[in-house]
Amino acid sequence: MAIREEVIGKIIAVFKRHGAEAIDTPVFELRDTLMGKYGEDTKLIYDLKDQGGEICSLRYDLTVPFARYLAMNKTKQMKRYHIAKVYRRDTPAMSKGRYREFYQCDFDVAGEYESMMPDAECMRIACEILSSLDIGEFVIKVNNRKILDGLFETCGVPEADFRPICSAVDKLDKMSWADVKKEMVEEKGLPEENADLIEPFVKMKGRGQENFALIKALRETSLKDNARAMEGLKDMETFCEYLELYGVLDHIQLDMSLARGLDYYTGVIYEAVVVEGQVGSIAGGGRYDGLVGMFDPKGKQVPCVGISIGVERIFAVLAEKAKNNPNKQRTTETQVLVVSGQKDFLKPRMKLLAELWDAGVKSETIYKANPKMLNQFQKCEVESIPYAAIIGGDELEAGIVTLRDMATREEFKIARADIGAEVLKRLQ
Repeated sequence: MAIREEVIGKIIAVFKRHGAEAIDTPVFELRDTLMGKYGEDTKLIYDLKDQGGEICSLRYDLTVPFARYLAMNKTKQMKRYHIAKVYRRDTPAMSKGRYREFYQCDFDVAGEYESMMPDAECMRIACEILSSLDIGEFVIKVNNRKILDGLFETCGVPEADFRPICSAVDKLDKMSWADVKKEMVEEKGLPEENADLIEPFVKMKGRGQENFALIKALRETSLKDNARAMEGLKDMETFCEYLELYGVLDHIQLDMSLARGLDYYTGVIYEAVVVEGQVGSIAGGGRYDGLVGMFDPKGKQVPCVGISIGVERIFAVLAEKAKNNPNKQRTTETQVLVVSGQKDFLKPRMKLLAELWDAGVKSETIYKANPKMLNQFQKCEVESIPYAAIIGGDELEAGIVTLRDMATREEFKIARADIGAEVLKRLQ
């Protein structure tokens, strides 16, 4: 929880830096709201049984509830963040950060804007967040559903099969091409010769400045005659230009195998991974321009793009690092322990404790009437409490407090009335 709170605090700081406002939505939605939005992952949705009324389900992510929220409130423009738990009927794997109940931290921009500007800002936000955390080197894989759809069309995939084939291609980071091809041909009915046409494309990737060369190369393939693919390539060129302006292009890898299985994506898609790690993607998202209209009675669309940070995945990386860190993670933020070596000094300790609280100092004392001095100092050391405020008969009579720096063992005589301000000053 200490690591998680620290991570979420850093994420919220980045979201607020970019002008986002916070919203919340219910843990459960009408089942019809969630159905038909997640492709093959629909099977992971938890259904709820109530007292014979509406059929509901636990939310699978924060994106579909956001789209429903926009339509319900007739909101045309919004930059929002939402941090909350989501639920998936999955097989847990704690070492990989995969759970049935976990937090997502979403940032989304809804509304009509200059093409690719909000999309690029989502990438900048992801890079700011991941760079602020001690997770090591990361890369954000990007692609575009328009390019993929154009590719499938060029390779003879029927339009009705775009999403199932997309879902198969998305497994290339976990499966070999032979296994993905087998799924396409044997499970999804794609002719083998069509699958073979897809193979050279989905093995293409670049990073940083290489992305521009890859876009140029793709324009000279058989995709040049497909309007959908060419529109996607134009978008990606603008996207990479903006990412270069934002100073994050070196983290970005254009990867033609990235497909993201969710049905609602319509444009740019992305997924962040730790270069040396076994936890899978730690962030993901993309553009979903057709989702809000599904919830509007008149079908009015609101273009949207967003990024979702997987706190549990990041937590798994940081927890693993913490095991090898000699500096133990603090689980409290106590700044001062009120200490006394004299008997029957419980009430004076409590009175000083109240004064420290009133001054805004995070303080505590041991819940014993006559604790041993050694035990009190040991508590400071074990819990990394920086200061001990010592009070005894002499201090009480002189109207002072002896403040002990637990790191240096230095002691200072502080006027009782100034103790709170002095502690805060030293902590700064």
